[in-house]
Amino acid sequence: MEINNIMNALEAKHPGEKEYLQAVKEVLMSVADVYNQHPEFEKNRIIERMVEPDRIVTFRVTWVDDKGDVQNNIGYRVQFNNAIGPYKGGIRFHASVNLSILKFLGFEQTFKNALTTLPMGGAKGGSDFSPRGKSDREIMRFCQAFMLGLWKNLGPDRDVPAGDIGVGAREVGYMYGMYKRLVNEHNGTFTGKGLDFGGSRIRPEATGFGALYFVQSMLARINQPLEGKTIAISGFGNVAWGAALKATELGGKVVTISGPDGYIYDPTGVKGEKIDYMLELRATGEDIVAPYAEKYPEATFFPGRKPWEQKVDIALPCATQNEVNGDDARMLVDNGVLMVAEVSNMGCTPEAIDTFINSRTIYAPGKAVNAGGVATSGLEMSQNAMHLQWSEAEVDEKLHAIMKSIHEQCEKYGMEPDGYLNYMKGANIAGFMKVANAMMGQGVI
Repeated sequence: MEINNIMNALEAKHPGEKEYLQAVKEVLMSVADVYNQHPEFEKNRIIERMVEPDRIVTFRVTWVDDKGDVQNNIGYRVQFNNAIGPYKGGIRFHASVNLSILKFLGFEQTFKNALTTLPMGGAKGGSDFSPRGKSDREIMRFCQAFMLGLWKNLGPDRDVPAGDIGVGAREVGYMYGMYKRLVNEHNGTFTGKGLDFGGSRIRPEATGFGALYFVQSMLARINQPLEGKTIAISGFGNVAWGAALKATELGGKVVTISGPDGYIYDPTGVKGEKIDYMLELRATGEDIVAPYAEKYPEATFFPGRKPWEQKVDIALPCATQNEVNGDDARMLVDNGVLMVAEVSNMGCTPEAIDTFINSRTIYAPGKAVNAGGVATSGLEMSQNAMHLQWSEAEVDEKLHAIMKSIHEQCEKYGMEPDGYLNYMKGANIAGFMKVANAMMGQGVI
């Protein structure tokens, strides 16, 4: 496999799609050696087929605001790969949404879903619509209009969306309600639904919970407990909330959260009612964390800065892509961080990842660490198909087992000759091999 040739061809076809091209290059560099051991992959052009989405659906979303004015947004659904199961991936509503970001997320989702061992392909969707500042009725009308443009491409065995940034239980409910009305079926075609109409227990917490179960496995491998470890977390939404909740429950001490305005350092720990307050902050819609320091004077707010300058044992990026850059990584390494686990998708830049791996700092990528969210979505699909609902304990037990299995796959494929476990390599190869073998088994289509 000539990585440079493949990347040059992709860049020529998709100029300016930096997030997508970054994600593809990371995977290609990780899987090159194992790919070259399988000439049948090259003969069937597995890589060339895998890096392009099966299809992209783009549509206009027209809706009416509370003033009676007509508004227009763009809607997308990137159906990347369904070799191992129906397309599965979230929908993101945010002003920053563009095709490059959704293609990167759909590409990553393909391998993340493969790692869960559940039969799910990869997809992602969204719109440049921002729920911030909109009324509940405006959000409902937008969600219904969005579904009018997408519903024909969805189905329980075709494509099952979920939530993502800007899309929570409320938005999923509005979209599923419209979808159900259009198809005249109650078939569970969304995950992240309300508990009263097919949702799964612990789904809102699942990404954060799963991440900490994965971190537990990382620590167990080096014979260290989570108890007593200091933890830096970025973000303050559902993912960060779930991570803080489980980290505290397992004996860790979360000392930071962050937002676009800066970060909070709380040396006494973000715990108890402070974790609940994170959701109150998010509910205001202002996307700022500064009020935390006003409510809890033992905490300090650092405006315009990121939490990675603090000396901690574990760093958990939980906010967005490329939030940890090379300078941040060097600060973490210089401060003696024990491990970095991405809970956000592609949370570290290539320079940051190289810094961690070259310094032999334990680092794990988002496609492995944050797979608990989509794993629990897969469990929701199973519950819907069987027309039943499992208890919280049953879902949590299955989630824990899935995250342990993902760690085992990383160990299988990621061990370096010097004994360093390269989680990025392990996760990429494990996910790639499953998808590649499925594509081989189904012929050239």
